[in-house]
Amino acid sequence: MDSKIWLSSPHMGGMEMKYIQEAFDNNWVAPLGKNVDEFEIAIETYLQDNKFVAALSSGTAALHLALIQLGVGYGDEVICQSFTFSASANPIKYLGATPVFVDSDPVNWNMSPFFLEEAIKDRISKNKKPKAVIVVHLYGMPALMDEITAICSKYEIPLIEDSAEALGSTYKNKKCGTFGDFAILSFNGNKIITTSGGGALVGPTKETKEKTIFLSTQARDNAPHYQHSEIGYNYRLSNICAGIGRGQMEVLSDRIQQRRAINNFYKDVFSNIDAINLFSEASSDFFSNHWLSSITIDKKVTTRTNQELMAAFAEENIETRPLWKPMHLQPVFNDCQYYGETVSEELFTAGLCLPSGSNITNDDKNRIYEVISKYQF
Repeated sequence: MDSKIWLSSPHMGGMEMKYIQEAFDNNWVAPLGKNVDEFEIAIETYLQDNKFVAALSSGTAALHLALIQLGVGYGDEVICQSFTFSASANPIKYLGATPVFVDSDPVNWNMSPFFLEEAIKDRISKNKKPKAVIVVHLYGMPALMDEITAICSKYEIPLIEDSAEALGSTYKNKKCGTFGDFAILSFNGNKIITTSGGGALVGPTKETKEKTIFLSTQARDNAPHYQHSEIGYNYRLSNICAGIGRGQMEVLSDRIQQRRAINNFYKDVFSNIDAINLFSEASSDFFSNHWLSSITIDKKVTTRTNQELMAAFAEENIETRPLWKPMHLQPVFNDCQYYGETVSEELFTAGLCLPSGSNITNDDKNRIYEVISKYQF
């Protein structure tokens, strides 16, 4: 059998080992050191919006610490879009708070501003004003940020951007990760750049960065002995992983270009297949890094399903995945409030993520094309 084509595998740029070796040579392998500092500076420089970045062990850790700094606690409610990965919602439960899920916009796939405002108004009417809103830029596509930021401002509710999948994407030429009160980034192995495992919290001030570092290093008070006045966490990124990140930041622009080129490949492949809709920018306001190129199958045109297409790819050792199963359909969240219709559910049952790695070769493309060209839609 041919070698496996992965959905989104790590893609090293060549400079990562230089920074890792520096860490070994200097014996800085702990969660502090030059690589951590320089990696944070590289992200701050890239975002270019007077933001302050703390490198952490994961995007989930970043979201957890953002919620803590916004004062979310037991009994509070936090609005989160339903159509996302569970890591967007899990940290809400870590704090004893309750997620309130909101449906997606049918074109943009991300949080629906209409149902967001409907949820806020209804929760306020029940004396349950949400403590925060978490919006996710899915698959690299920016959410409808003008409308969402306006709604959060109107009701004075802090906004967290889950930009785990959207480093390099922009909305109206403003980078994802710079709209919210806080934003989170992920550098998991499948992301557009990686630190093997890791993430970052983007905050508005030097003080929020310092607070994040404090909380992520076990919240040790400034004392000659071990003293703790707050609960802390072991969430800081290691100097070794940050070395990978420094090398990856040097090729970020290339990775964005390569992912977008893969998306253009799929545009050509599906241009004459009426049954397939490729997830694309709605207008020039949106610039997606196309972390994952995703499709939906039009059930009005064909009776074939996303599961059948997934199986056809699997037969050729090509990895694909369904779109996210909405959070309000997950057993662990079955008691949570949901505002919306069936957009996210329909996306889940009709959608598929296709191989999108920046290291996909021309031979890989030919194998992918072969499956699609032979498939009877």
